[in-house]
Amino acid sequence: MFTKKTSSKKSFNDEKASDPVVVSSSVPLAESLRPNCLEDVQGQDHLVGEEGILKKLLDHKKIPSLILWGPPGTGKTTLARLVANQAQRSFVQLSAVFAGVADLRRVFEEASSQFAHVDSNRQETAAQQPGILLFIDEIHRFNKAQQDALLGPIESGLIVLIGATTENPSFALNSAILSRARVLTVKLLDECALEQILNRAEEYKGKPLSLTKAARHGLIQLAAGDGRMLLNLAETVFDYSDEEPISAEELGNRLQRRLALYDKTGDYHYNLISAFIKSMRGSDPNAALYWMARMFAGGEEPLYVARRLIRFASEDIGLADPQALIHAVSAFQAYERLGSPEGELAIANAVVYLATAPKSNAVYMAMKAVVQIAEQTGSLQPPKSILNAPTKLMKEEGYSQGYNYDHDFPHAFSGQTFLPPELERDKEKIRFYRPVERGFERDIKKRMDFWQGLKEKGTR
Repeated sequence: MFTKKTSSKKSFNDEKASDPVVVSSSVPLAESLRPNCLEDVQGQDHLVGEEGILKKLLDHKKIPSLILWGPPGTGKTTLARLVANQAQRSFVQLSAVFAGVADLRRVFEEASSQFAHVDSNRQETAAQQPGILLFIDEIHRFNKAQQDALLGPIESGLIVLIGATTENPSFALNSAILSRARVLTVKLLDECALEQILNRAEEYKGKPLSLTKAARHGLIQLAAGDGRMLLNLAETVFDYSDEEPISAEELGNRLQRRLALYDKTGDYHYNLISAFIKSMRGSDPNAALYWMARMFAGGEEPLYVARRLIRFASEDIGLADPQALIHAVSAFQAYERLGSPEGELAIANAVVYLATAPKSNAVYMAMKAVVQIAEQTGSLQPPKSILNAPTKLMKEEGYSQGYNYDHDFPHAFSGQTFLPPELERDKEKIRFYRPVERGFERDIKKRMDFWQGLKEKGTR
């Protein structure tokens, strides 16, 4: 049941950097290129960089039990092996899919025997620390009884547990386990990290990938942040014998996967986001969902799309549907908490809501107009009637004189003037906000027309 185990005699990465590389066709490329030190781990600087949490723990020789939470192919198993090696502990790996309590008992018995051996032989060198670092892949698949079996050995220090999971530990693991282990988030690999992995693969193979620039970019996009998938795809490409670089279209045909022609910093990025926004503005939810899916398939960051929804709700819907902004912000927050793919459904819900909502840019246009006027008239003072008069002098200067408390009037509306007198001379110019006859703004317009009627009636 143990898939990998190291002893005090030889660690899994004891090979020296100067040793000749032997390329074996039977060993997958992803396994051959598994990092041998923390410095070789790509895309997880928040864990293994100079200020990384994991590096600091190892530097201080404090290895608590850990839960590594992150998507597949991001290096969770590799990190566990490297921690075991640097901590000089025996490494045992179990899969929660196949292992049971009986397998855990055998690990605990072996760990106990190591401690007993050290106690009986004080002259033994301390090169190998007693105890086992137990790595459990897919730990969220353990049931409550299996998880509870880990508590005692963790508490006593008999084992150090490192669990790997793609599921949210808050829901997948017992609170007792979480209270004894530190949760570290392992991130999806970004394009820079994936490019570095491809560079290592080419160096290892001794030849470049025969791909055009667009095809290479498409290959990285196809991996979707998964380093293992990228190397598996690259291994297939290395077997091609084409003399000329393979195009993106041809690569997609050979891999039987369509490469998304999408560059998050280039024309495709701007073209697709433009199509997406205009589809929502044009009240076409089907087209909006399509362009959203195209962006996601191309590797666009979902939170970028969610941010654009927030802007769209404010700019293109406004007060025609006050709930639109709430839906957009909620979708952003939902994705932050759930991640992919569940969080993408929240974004899709918001896309449909915004696309089908009544549209108005009245507040947006009012904002543009009022900013321009404010810049031109920045020295105008408010009417003294609406200024507070906390001192006797200010009262003598006319501050607050003539102020009408709106709640003292019918309909809580006094009809008094709040803008500088200089602006009040041009009634049409100061009509910054012009609500439309759509959605909730239709009701706002009725209110404003009603107040204007009261104002005109009071001035006759």
